[in-house]
Amino acid sequence: MEILCALAFVALMPSPGRADGASNAAPEGGDLAIVDFVYVDTSGEPTDQTAAHRERLQAFMAALRRNFLADGQFRLVPLLCGPVPCTDDSLAPADLVRVAADAGVEILVIGGIHKQSTLVQWAQVEAIDVAANRVVFDRVFTFRGDSDEAWRRAETFLSRDVRAALAAQQP
Repeated sequence: MEILCALAFVALMPSPGRADGASNAAPEGGDLAIVDFVYVDTSGEPTDQTAAHRERLQAFMAALRRNFLADGQFRLVPLLCGPVPCTDDSLAPADLVRVAADAGVEILVIGGIHKQSTLVQWAQVEAIDVAANRVVFDRVFTFRGDSDEAWRRAETFLSRDVRAALAAQQP
């Protein structure tokens, strides 16, 4: 059941293309953009947790950006979709890539989190080489719990994994 839900979630998050093999991400000091992830709750819990999830997602995204800034591998570039920052669900993936290219971004990070049940959440993250218009990193993670601590642990793990994968692709 969990695998089917994960596959369904992945299918809901289209990407512009897939990497065929090893590729070079942006060079050290390259420009990277992280758009706010989309959040979906299909847990069916009776309590409305919309505000709590919005706050946790905002904290998650802020921590993800802080971690990228702290490691110094990339310069973060904000992406604007009109007068507001882009989010993963504000434009089609191809349009997000175009906006990123226009902003001089070399790597675009997109993703989403899906709350399947009281205890199970899925997170998918993709890093896209904007110039090549292909995915250079694509992972689905699961994390347990829906507390501030569970979200912090998930962000720490996801951030470390994405940054390590992108660093490994550096020349």
